[in-house]
Amino acid sequence: MIRTALVLATLVAATPALADDAAKKAESCAYQADVVAAVQQARRDRVKERDVQAHILAQAPDWPEKYNNTIPLIAPWVYEQKRKVIRNEDLAAAWNELCLQLPEDAAALQ
Repeated sequence: MIRTALVLATLVAATPALADDAAKKAESCAYQADVVAAVQQARRDRVKERDVQAHILAQAPDWPEKYNNTIPLIAPWVYEQKRKVIRNEDLAAAWNELCLQLPEDAAALQ
């Protein structure tokens, strides 16, 4: 009985921390999805892959600066997609959905 009470108390105490972690993860995934959307739009605008980071940064994106480092990591994935996919699919939504399914420590940028 005491053991059950201790486990319950621990879970209740940990719930706000879990909610906070989930909120941070959702925020990080949303920013990553914003980067994917920007890269996808650059591809639609026929910006060359080697110029995509400068092109996006020149537009002063509203995500935190640390997400600028993900542009060269995400760009190859977007640029390898067929033009039909780039025109018709929402890669940012797909990225966000997959990101949210990852374990907490894998999804967040440190």
